Formats: sequence, C-alpha cells, structure tokens
Amino acid sequence: MITVSNLSIQFDKKPLFSDVNVKFTPGNCYGVIGANGAGKTTFLKILSGTLDSTSGSVQLGTGERLAVLKQNHFEFDEFSVLETVIMGHSELYKVMKEKDEIYMKPDFSDADGMRAADLESHFAEMNGWNAESDAAMLLSGLGIKEQVHTRQMKDLNGKEKVKVLLAQALFGNPDNLLLDEPTNDLDLETVLWLENYLANFENTVIVVSHDRHFLDNVCTDILDIDHGKVDVYSGNYSFWYQSSQLAARQLAQSNKKAEEKKKELQEFIARFSANVKKAKQTTSRKKMIEKLNIESIQPSTRRYPGIIFQQERAAGNVVLEVEHLSKTIDGVVMFKNLSFNVEKGDKIIFHSRDNRALTVLFEILNGRMQPDSGSFKWGQTITHAYLPFDNSEYFTKTIKLIDWIAQFTNETLESTLRGDLGKMLFSGDEVYKNCTVLSGGEKVRCMIAKMMLAKANTLILDHPTNHLDMESIQAFNNNLINFPGQILMASHDHEFINTVTNRIIELGPKGQIDKLMLFEEYLTDESMKSKRAELYN
Repeated sequence: MITVSNLSIQFDKKPLFSDVNVKFTPGNCYGVIGANGAGKTTFLKILSGTLDSTSGSVQLGTGERLAVLKQNHFEFDEFSVLETVIMGHSELYKVMKEKDEIYMKPDFSDADGMRAADLESHFAEMNGWNAESDAAMLLSGLGIKEQVHTRQMKDLNGKEKVKVLLAQALFGNPDNLLLDEPTNDLDLETVLWLENYLANFENTVIVVSHDRHFLDNVCTDILDIDHGKVDVYSGNYSFWYQSSQLAARQLAQSNKKAEEKKKELQEFIARFSANVKKAKQTTSRKKMIEKLNIESIQPSTRRYPGIIFQQERAAGNVVLEVEHLSKTIDGVVMFKNLSFNVEKGDKIIFHSRDNRALTVLFEILNGRMQPDSGSFKWGQTITHAYLPFDNSEYFTKTIKLIDWIAQFTNETLESTLRGDLGKMLFSGDEVYKNCTVLSGGEKVRCMIAKMMLAKANTLILDHPTNHLDMESIQAFNNNLINFPGQILMASHDHEFINTVTNRIIELGPKGQIDKLMLFEEYLTDESMKSKRAELYN
C-alpha cells in the first residue's frame, strides 16, 4: 500500500500538480495517464523516492517493499543476467552477497559462523534458496532463453536488456510495483505474457503506459494527471475515455434534463459492465465493475487532434501485386520470395520478429529502396501516402512550420495553412516555430497533416503510434477504423491492430503467413505458433 498526502511539486515556481491525496491499495492496478508534460514520470519518481516533492509525503505500508522498472539500460552491464534479476530484491541480494563473502574468508571465525547462521535464517525466510530458479522462470516467461541467463548484461541487445530489467522489477513478488512504460520495445507475445502476469498479481501496481489495450487488460483504476490535479477513477482506460467523452457531450447539452443525463450514464455503465464480463481476460476479479459509479464520470479537458483521412478517388479492384520479393541486408535475410496481393478494402497488419523487415518492405513499396529480386506493381487507380518509421529527413530545413506544411499543398492562404496545422493542435505563434526543433510527437503530427493533404486511397503506416501521446493515438485510431480505403501497417499497438486491421501477413526469413483472423487469436492459437516458428527456425 502507498499513501500520498498533500503532495505538491513545482519547477521554477511553476506548479506541476498540487494537493494530491490518494491511497494505492493491494489487489489493484492503477494506470497513470496524462498529456505529454503533465508529470506522469515525475509522479512515479516521487513515489519511488528518486525525486523529492516540494511538499507533502509518500508512505509505504509497514515493512513493505517497493520495486521499480529501471530505465538505465547500461546500469548493470558488468553483472550477469541472473544476478541482475535477483538484484531486484535488494535486501535478499545484500544478504546473499554478505553470506558468500563470509564463506570465502580464509580465516573463518566463530563470530563469522554466528553471523552466517543469522544470514542463512534470514535468507531462508525470504525464500532465497529458490531465488535463482524463480529468476530463471521469470526470464523464460519473458522470452529470454536459458543459455542467455549466465551471460553478462553488456553482451545483450537493447530488447533483451528491457526484458531482463522487467524481470528484475517483478522478481520476489514486491508489495508495490512501479512500471514506467513497461511495454516499450517488447514484442506483442511478451506483452501478452506481462498482461497475464499482472492480472494475477495480488499486490499494488502503478503503471504509466501509452498502450491502451495493455491498460484495459491490467488496470482496475485510472489516475489522471490533468491541469495540475491528480484524480482517480474506477475502471480501466476504455471506461475512462468513453465515459469522459459521454460526459463532455452531456456538458454541451445544456437543455438536457438532469434525470435524462443520469439515465444515460446508468445505461452506459450497464453496457460497459456487460462487455467486461464477456471479455476473455478482465479485471473483474478485483471488483472493478462494482466500483463503477456515476459520480466518477467527468468530462476530460484533453485536446484531441482532428485527424480525418479522406480519399480523393476510390480504389479500383487492383490495388497492389507483389511477386517473389526478396531482400537481404548486411547478410541478414529480411524476407525471401514474398508474394501477396492487396485487395480493395484490405487493412493489413504486417508482423515480424525483426521490425527491420517491415520497414524495408515499406521502403521498397514506396520506391525508396530496391529489392534484391522480385517485383511489385500498384494499380492504376491507387494513390498512397506513407508514414515512415524514421521521419528525420523531412525536418532538416531551417524553416517555419507554416512554410513546412506549405510544401505539400497548392494552397497559399495563411488562414488555410493555419487550419491544416490547427487540426494537429498547432495554434497561434506555434505555426512560426522552427521545424528542426519540434519534438518527436510534434513531428509525427506534422507527418499526419502531410498525409491528410494527399487524400490518398491507400495508407502505409510504419509504427504510426511512435512518439504520440494518448490523445493523438486515440484520435488516429478512431479515424482509421472508418477509413474507406486500404491500409498497410506495422505496429506494436494492440488496440490499433485489433480495431483497424482485417488481415495479417507475417514475414520471416524462411517464408510468410497470410491469414484472415483476429490478431489476438493469431498470436495465441497453438496451431499457428508452430507455423510461425517455421518462418524463423
């Protein structure tokens, strides 16, 4: 349990949030959300004790242990993988090291023997004898193979380090667990494993994430940081989002009677509760549904970009034909003899264990890279707009943002260009910002504005949610659901994939799989797992 009392923090006399009073209780998972810069990571740092608040206090339950997902991927480079995981339980690790040092003494004394006996007793109480097997089990669950467990951290790649640090945070069943963006750099299969793990975790979890599907599957409560306040709402992210949107619409309906509004809210809760009960994996075991109440439904003050993709011309029957396409980079096969046709109305998620393969395919289809062999042909009626994984080449000129967007349209009126940027939340003097100093999220919003101007009937999206905040992701997602054209997409955003796509193509160095099925079913289906393994082994 974590109790936060009268907490405030400010930087340079500017308050980030103030008068925060909240109690985080066992058996619940709290998802921390808020716009970029609202203070989500800052709040977690205060809870973990790595940052001091301006006023107020944070208290753990008596004798409770707090575990935090470390963000420094180089901190443990000189340690083995298994030792790094065990270090997640600092007291156990300290006892283990002291015990080993005593036994290694050449002049072992009676005092050493007494101290060793005390340490052995404490070690046993903390289940120390199972530490290595428990750590190994966590690593295996996260996809770290047994032969890697004894290697040094410095020999691992970035994605493997992320998994080891996650295992470190989970190790030893901590009383309180703080996770800042735990799904970053994880493959979708590992995210599913983590969702299942946290859904059965009986202690307190506080998590920051932009993964809406993940928040829906693990959270019992949402902690919203907005306009200097921190409010806690019962329910998962979808409940918070849908209910806040409903409340905002009701707020605009000044002529609607209070009784009618209350009835509408009650009906919404009833519908949501029914959907939760039907879900495969829910947080209903923690009585999330019973906690839902009308009073917790408040309109959000968030601003959502106006993302609207329109096609100037509908596609004909022939969209894209790919035949025997192959590409190898630096001796690594990206894909080999890849063949598929894109049909009218297809919304395809391209999947691979190696994300480079997806980027390479999209670069080839956009004429920015040549294949080693094979061919592809776009239909005569097809126009396509591309959101690349790396957009840096578009932001090298030292020009104003309004001049940047003018490059991609025949419109010259400043009011029209302001409108194009305004849809992406650039207003006032922001349109005169130098485009080379934009943040990652701002650059992606600019690229989306560029795509909207193209009015293409086919969208190619390489990890479209990268760098975006929750509001932009939600707006992007909502529009793509109703986009009438074709979509070719690579993404790790489970909600994006589930709600937008209707077809899966997985690429491997030894072949491909092309399926019409739900993506979550595709990942978990036992018969598909063996077929998928054949693409890589």
